[in-house]
Amino acid sequence: MVPLSRTQRRFVGVAAAAALLLAASGCGEDEGGDGTATAEGGISLVEEDHLTICTHLPYQPFQHRDKTTGDIVGFDVELLDLLAEDLGVQRENGDIVNIAWEQITSGAVFTADRCDVGMGAMTITDERATALTISDPYFEATQGMLVRTEEPYSSLEELEGERVGVQSDTTGEIYAEDNAEEHGYEIVKYDDLALELNALKAGNIAAAINDNSPLEEFVADNPDTEVSALFETGEVYGFPAKKDDENAQMLIERMNALLAEAFDDGTYAEIYQKWFDEEPPFELPPG
Repeated sequence: MVPLSRTQRRFVGVAAAAALLLAASGCGEDEGGDGTATAEGGISLVEEDHLTICTHLPYQPFQHRDKTTGDIVGFDVELLDLLAEDLGVQRENGDIVNIAWEQITSGAVFTADRCDVGMGAMTITDERATALTISDPYFEATQGMLVRTEEPYSSLEELEGERVGVQSDTTGEIYAEDNAEEHGYEIVKYDDLALELNALKAGNIAAAINDNSPLEEFVADNPDTEVSALFETGEVYGFPAKKDDENAQMLIERMNALLAEAFDDGTYAEIYQKWFDEEPPFELPPG
């Protein structure tokens, strides 16, 4: 899927905001046609007065459990908190459902009405766009290769005959598979990021391929590792919801309007600074 231009996104965001404002003026919080309570703007939610979010933990710094409090925190969490606040509903730890990533990217969790929206630094792809309603891009990313500093492989060519770890159902897995035959390495799949990175630390794999931001976050706490290569894949992230569903479309349009506002008023940059300790390195909005 080709991301919308900045001008197109602004137009969509403004139009969506205007439409939702009109809807809100005609109906407050009431009961939807299926008996589900609706939030401001007539958007139905899985659980009354709560925004329910599906994700796959951990994926730091986008979403993970705080080691001290046990709260689920992160960059994506704070962006979706803007949505909960705008809808006039709550978003608590219990409202975040930890589930297999494939269940989110395939759209299965939305078809089963398990959650209202998903999060997880999800790259927008053509395949995912056929199964999901996806927000405008909000983040730029690429693939990176993590290695131990004692074995500083710096390219895929150097990994011939080695074991390379990937996280299942991610674009990192796709990238590694697309290059495996040419470079002669063996792919080892892990169900989540923590398992993949711990396997690298333990020496069970020679390298780990995943999105660059989580790898760089890991290096900050593990100086015996390094991101030795970046592969410019030109990825952008989006928030997913149910496909071909009018209510989900309204929810995502609401999110798009909030993202456009956050880009303009500095809220996005403030949240980015908090989680990445730098100003956003890309033009806002991404893409």
